[in-house]
Amino acid sequence: MKIAGVDEAGRGPLVGSVVAAAVILDPDNPIVGLNDSKKLTEKKREKLFIEIQEKALAWSIAEATHAEIDELNILQATFLAMRRAVESLNVQPEKVIVDGNQIPKGISIACEAIVGGDASHAEISAASILAKVTRDRQMQALDLIYPDFGFAKHKGYPTKAHFDAIAAHGVIYEHRRSYAPVKKALGL
Repeated sequence: MKIAGVDEAGRGPLVGSVVAAAVILDPDNPIVGLNDSKKLTEKKREKLFIEIQEKALAWSIAEATHAEIDELNILQATFLAMRRAVESLNVQPEKVIVDGNQIPKGISIACEAIVGGDASHAEISAASILAKVTRDRQMQALDLIYPDFGFAKHKGYPTKAHFDAIAAHGVIYEHRRSYAPVKKALGL
């Protein structure tokens, strides 16, 4: 059975897109070391990112933008990114397994939500790695545009350094305006 694992990265940050990935692994071409992306070092994630793309039967990375997050809310934007990832696979899965306790609406394939699935199911682990590496790379790119914000370090999460940067430099275009700390900084 072709199973697509799906996971996301970037629900908590105050800036940027939420990124989702879908992966169908090849049982004849196993990948050693898959785990929840948060439990792996950056170096290990980067290595696995390439290996997943080389060995998986199919993989896809999609996102929902900061504007879509503001329009829909983070949960619905996450589901949108997940749907986009599944729909972009070039191999049709027979089942989709998603990390978490809810399944995205609108996927026409049988879906199952698995709490902690990114640590217990290789397909979800692989999707977790693709999503996290992609999201981290987006933050590194944003750091080059806005070096005073420290995005390469805190990845857009609501840290003291991020709050200090907002206080000193204001809100940037890529900030999620529906998030309370950004609203507060804008005086809304």
